[in-house]
Amino acid sequence: MLSAEEIQRYSRHLRLAEVGEAGQLILNRAGVLVVGVGGLGAPVTLYLAAAGVGRLGLVDFDVVEHSNLQRQVIFGTGAVGRSKLAVARERITDLNPNVDVITHEVRLDRHSALEIIGQYDVVVDGSDNFATRYLLSDACVLLGKPDVYGSVLRFTGQASVLSRKDGPCYRCLFPLPPNPGETPSCAEAGVLGVLPGIIGSIQATEAIKLILGKDGTLTGRLLVFDALAMRFRELRVGKNPDCPVCGANPSITELVDYDDFCGASGHEESSSSPIPEIEPRDVRARLTSGREILLLDVRDPQERALCHIGGLLIPIDELPTRVHELDPAREIVVYCRTGVRSARVAHFLLRSGFAKVWNLRGGLHAWSDQVDPSIPKY
Repeated sequence: MLSAEEIQRYSRHLRLAEVGEAGQLILNRAGVLVVGVGGLGAPVTLYLAAAGVGRLGLVDFDVVEHSNLQRQVIFGTGAVGRSKLAVARERITDLNPNVDVITHEVRLDRHSALEIIGQYDVVVDGSDNFATRYLLSDACVLLGKPDVYGSVLRFTGQASVLSRKDGPCYRCLFPLPPNPGETPSCAEAGVLGVLPGIIGSIQATEAIKLILGKDGTLTGRLLVFDALAMRFRELRVGKNPDCPVCGANPSITELVDYDDFCGASGHEESSSSPIPEIEPRDVRARLTSGREILLLDVRDPQERALCHIGGLLIPIDELPTRVHELDPAREIVVYCRTGVRSARVAHFLLRSGFAKVWNLRGGLHAWSDQVDPSIPKY
């Protein structure tokens, strides 16, 4: 039975015939694992806690940064530098002290995923990388748990319910991951701050429907939202009978090394030909000594307007058509925000016949740490 306090707290649920007291008690006894307390995980966690989901498991191992505050609404400015899980626990407890918050401050991998996921009824994927998405989907298939998927980038978001017996898993939608560096992260490409709130709210809705056993979930459907056009569209996605995990004759019956799976999918770079890297402090020393080095900034113009350390701006997408502007005989140090895009450009230049190319290790973030703290980390 619900207490008097709970009747008052959940009164709007109790008035819904589809929920009622019986449904609220089901929610109160349910357990949901939210993987990633970031842009998606923040609204998911808040709404599930407010709805009275009894056990909330949170997986994250990061600390709050200023750049999180634009969209990760569970955190405030005073939380910067603190553990995301510690702050999230405090916020959830303040919102609904009836919720049991279980924190898992780990990076999920094939060794820990099954044990952690097995403790919950539903998994909500708020991760931001392909390795974790494949890991969660595979683990949910093996354990018979639903995987509430969501992703956001720039102005576009996606949501679906995966890994159920009557629907596809993540591998059915995306049999192979993209080559490393092929798809930019939110940190590289940006994301509209409200977009994770929209997609995260959809994920929370689907999780609640799954707990209550309601029809009409996104199983077999991929919902795509374009925030600029303010338009939803729906794609029918079927179960692949030949899927190596959820198909009729699965070949994957245990979790694999997902970093390896997502990092060695035909990418042209290999460990046998590493990209030369240089530390920011070493670049500064060479420039100070008068050595002629071309600094090549491969970020977007709007990023350049925020901060830069000089040099020539050629955005990464324009490089193939502007490579003739560079002198192959010059020493070139390529830089970007954190060193990811610049590594791809350095690799491209080396393959194009440029012999004196280095990637600025850690990008402008490292430059801020080692050389000039006035360079903002964005």
